[in-house]
Amino acid sequence: MTEINQSTIQIPQWVRVYDNPLSLGKIKTRPADFIVKECLSFQADGTGEHVFLQIEKSGENTEYVARLLARFAGVRQRDVSFAGLKDRHAITTQWFSVWLPGKADPDWTQLEEDSIKILQVQRHARKLKRGVLSGNEFQIRIRELQGDKVLLEQTLQQIKENGIANYFGVQRFGQQGQNVNKALALFDGAKVKREQRSIYLSAARSYLFNELLAKRIVDGSWNKALLGDVLIFDKSNSYFKADQIDDSVLDRVKTAEIHPAGMMYGKGKTETSDQALLIENDIIEHNQALAEGLIKFDLSSDRRALRVMANDLQWQFEDEGHLLLNFTLPAGSYATSLIRELIN
Repeated sequence: MTEINQSTIQIPQWVRVYDNPLSLGKIKTRPADFIVKECLSFQADGTGEHVFLQIEKSGENTEYVARLLARFAGVRQRDVSFAGLKDRHAITTQWFSVWLPGKADPDWTQLEEDSIKILQVQRHARKLKRGVLSGNEFQIRIRELQGDKVLLEQTLQQIKENGIANYFGVQRFGQQGQNVNKALALFDGAKVKREQRSIYLSAARSYLFNELLAKRIVDGSWNKALLGDVLIFDKSNSYFKADQIDDSVLDRVKTAEIHPAGMMYGKGKTETSDQALLIENDIIEHNQALAEGLIKFDLSSDRRALRVMANDLQWQFEDEGHLLLNFTLPAGSYATSLIRELIN
């Protein structure tokens, strides 16, 4: 755990679930090594003022494509939306929406270039909102793999059966963790652009969550229900406070129907109690500058699963020492949190 008692902090190497991996390898040496496909939680209804575009992009970030769509369609930047941010150094298939009330579609094929392809165009009655995904499908190739394949397969089998720690990935915190430091500066009164402010606030809250998750990995409760825990349903944002941790609750956690849920810190009533609350209070006490800043900026508290299951996990050892992985994660979970359990 990292105590914040000065103006800058460094992001720690948070503890892993399956010990420190002995294998080495490289990811993202080229975009085709990291393929991501968004899965919407609904289907466009075919009519309406909003044009939904499924776009495959390579080597471009999400905001760049959104700006490109706005210019091409002749609309304001705020009239273009997307469900989630995706890595630039990858081939990603994701959804965007463009608000075109009373207007015909432009010829979207004229937008295509080597790095951008339009896969689907559909109309819908409402704009695309952040987070409206059921999950993301990943295909990841680890190159120049060095290590014991037997040990790697054992870890992969454990992940398939028991899931992974639902850490926020290092990309959440910016280069050398600067997004958290910029949040501290924001809390001290620094002037920050509106679009950057949400990034820094999210980084601060994610840091507190990761600190909590690391502490519960150390004490062995990251995948077990503690007295006073809030429990969240698998593949859902719905959660509840268990009146008691009985055999039924323990069985549901064991079968991954529900997971213990950690704090996404903010204002609002504390939902945990007993053992779970003591752990959360310890994290807040050691990170008061971040906690007080989040309250100051009026963020509401929420919950996030401490554990996540890598659904449909498959792997294949290829020629030339490569490892190919295929799996699906719920929206908001990071593939790099799985990779870090396998390689250094």
